[in-house]
This record gives sequence, structure tokens and C-alpha cells, in this order.
Amino acid sequence: MKASYNELQGLCLKAFIGMGFEEGDAADAADMVAWMQCFGLGGLAALSRGLDFLLEDDPDDLPSVLYQDGDLAVIDGHGQSVLRSSTLALELGFAKARARGLAVIKVRHCHNRQLIMGYLARLAGRGMNVTAFWRNAQQPLTEQVVGFRANSSVPEIRVYAVQEIPEENEPNNAITIVMANHVDLLPAMRSDYRYDLLAHHDESTLLASRNQSLTEGIEVDEAVWARLKHLASRMLVEATDASRDGAGAGAQDND
Repeated sequence: MKASYNELQGLCLKAFIGMGFEEGDAADAADMVAWMQCFGLGGLAALSRGLDFLLEDDPDDLPSVLYQDGDLAVIDGHGQSVLRSSTLALELGFAKARARGLAVIKVRHCHNRQLIMGYLARLAGRGMNVTAFWRNAQQPLTEQVVGFRANSSVPEIRVYAVQEIPEENEPNNAITIVMANHVDLLPAMRSDYRYDLLAHHDESTLLASRNQSLTEGIEVDEAVWARLKHLASRMLVEATDASRDGAGAGAQDND
């Protein structure tokens, strides 16, 4: 089935509120998923794969700063989705890069890392060159690099398979983001280990996908759409219960 950008963003917003997100965070998360889906990057598929984990996240277990100085910050995401754990970390990095010219942010113990791309697009739109890197501990070992030019909403993406596993390789559920005011940071692979290019999405191809989505509608999976509608119904139930609880005169009727 197909949906407009506004329909998809609106349903995701209600679903995230139904999952317990604060309204502002829900709006951000909905924008991230809709942004990826609009560019043909599988935002709904990425959300669907991590949805059960996301539902188990504790919204009160907020990210914490493990270390920071003028150019660097290391954040513990406490196992949360990047939809919950990355916003403040990225804003911290943006402020450091603005002040110092370059900043590195590492968010440890997070999941749904694919969905961070929409947040990076926002930073790029504010005049920042941004590149993110993360590694998936699967066979083969894959590394993904996403880069945005300053003032561009369209990324350059490369996914590599590393055939020779480094001896120091350990399970990695972190993501590293580099931001620079004046230096392009678009991805390019340099390695002493043999690797294969699995996917390459350049700016022109992604821009064409976005234009097609906005013109013809965004392709969505009906099963995922139905699950989001179910989650969105939680918000309606809570709103109805709150309205019912608040109906009638209170203990003090001073109207």
C-alpha cells in the first residue's frame, strides 16, 4: 500500500505516543522514520525489526555522559533505541563542533542505529558536516558509514563487509558520530583488511527516490502499518480515559 508523507508521519507520531514517548520526542522519532522511508531507506523495516525491543525500553532510564571534554563526549545509551537515546547526545556534539570546529560523539549501548540518519540530516541542514559509523556484529562483519554535507538533507551511504575479522573485534552496539564545521566528511573506505562493498547509495539516487515518494506516495508494508495503528490506539484509549476521569465537577467547583 502507499501513504503520503503526512499520513505516515502522523500515524508514527500517534504510535510513539502510544508507546510512552513524550510528545516532542514522539514527533522527532516519527520524523526520523518517515524521513528514511521517504528516501527508500527502509525506515519502517528498521523500526519493525526493533519494535519489540523498543517496547521494552524504560523511558525513565535516560542516557548518561560517561566522559566529555571540549571535543569529545562518550554517552551511555543504556540499551535504548537511538530514537530515545541520541537526541541530546547529537545536540551536545553540535554545540561542541560549533565552538571547536570539530567534535566526536560516541553513543554506547544503543539499538535501532539505522534510524539515526534522520537526526543527522537535521544537523546537516543547520550547516554541519556530519558522518556516522557503526559496526554490526554479524557474519559477515559489516560496517556502515553515512555522511552528510553541510546544508544538504541527502546523505552518501556505504555498507561494507569485512572478510578478515580483526583480532580485537568485539560485539559492538555503539555508534560514532563526527561533526565538522568546515570539512567534508563523506564516507570512503581505507582498510588493511579485505572488504566487499555491499551497498552504495549516492546523493543523486536518494534524491530521485525522495522525489518519487513525494510524487507517487510512500510504499509501506500493510502488516507494519496495522501494528502501528494498534499502537496508536493506545493513545486514543489513554486520552479517552483521561477525559472521562476529568469529566464533571471536581472536589471544588469554583466556576
